[in-house]
Parts: sequence; structure tokens; C-alpha cells
Amino acid sequence: MLITRKFEFDAGHRISTHQSQCRNLHGHRYVLEVTISGGIITDAGAPEQGMVMDFSRVKHVIREALIDQWDHAFLVYAGDTRVLEFLQSLEGHKTIVLDVQPTAENLALIAFDILHHTFLNEYTGRLALEHVRLFETPNCWADVDKTAFKPIASGKVAGS
Repeated sequence: MLITRKFEFDAGHRISTHQSQCRNLHGHRYVLEVTISGGIITDAGAPEQGMVMDFSRVKHVIREALIDQWDHAFLVYAGDTRVLEFLQSLEGHKTIVLDVQPTAENLALIAFDILHHTFLNEYTGRLALEHVRLFETPNCWADVDKTAFKPIASGKVAGS
């Protein structure tokens, strides 16, 4: 059985190597759809009977692992030194430093990697992350599917 939960968060970024508008500092209202798989709980009397996982628990796990870190943060590429130095000069600024450009594709990969490990560590054998879809705008998104997932070369996000 597959279940999906949708999340929304706001974050800023820029693509420092881009030759058009995305080179400028800007932000998005991102939408993240997370699909997990697992068996339906059939234990008589269990609070989650008939569910793969309670949707409120899905919300808690994913918010804690990812959304709370990225929401209202600036996602910056470690190689974008001018912007990174500026952000680091702002006391208390919420900055997430990435080893890759913060494109929708890379953010979807990073999100999948983080959530994959979260479900692997907490629900081994019972639940698995299947799919992540990250909308950068209502008309543009990137998908990562378990069958095609390859970890990012560095493996993790710097500074998170």
C-alpha cells in the first residue's frame, strides 16, 4: 500500500551559475509530496488498525527530519561564496549550506536522501520511502523515485 502526504514550506535560493533570472536571490513556496509504502496494520484494537501509518505521525516524522530545517531558510550552494559570506554575516540567519546548486532536482534528491535514511533508521522492514515530488512552482517540479535513486556524490548536505 502507498500513502502520500503533502507539505508546504517557504525558502530562498539562487542558482549562482544560471544565466537568467534564477541567478538572482529569490524565494519559492515549495510543495513537497512524500510517498511511503508499507503493509496495512491489521492488529485488532491497534490505534492504527487499517492504516499504513497515521498521517499525523507521517507529518511529525517528515517535519522533524526536513521541513522544519528548510522552512524560511535560505538554501545556498557552498561554492556561492559571495552569498554564503553575506548570509553568514547576518546574526541568527537560517541558512542551509548545500554541496550542490539548490535546483529543484538537487533539492528533491537531498530530500529523498534525508527521508530515505529517516524511514530506514526508524521503520526498517515495515515502511519505506517510495517517491518524492518537489514543486518549485505550481507548474514545475522534480521527481525522485526509489527505483532510480542514487545518492548525491557527497552523500549529505553540508552544514545541516
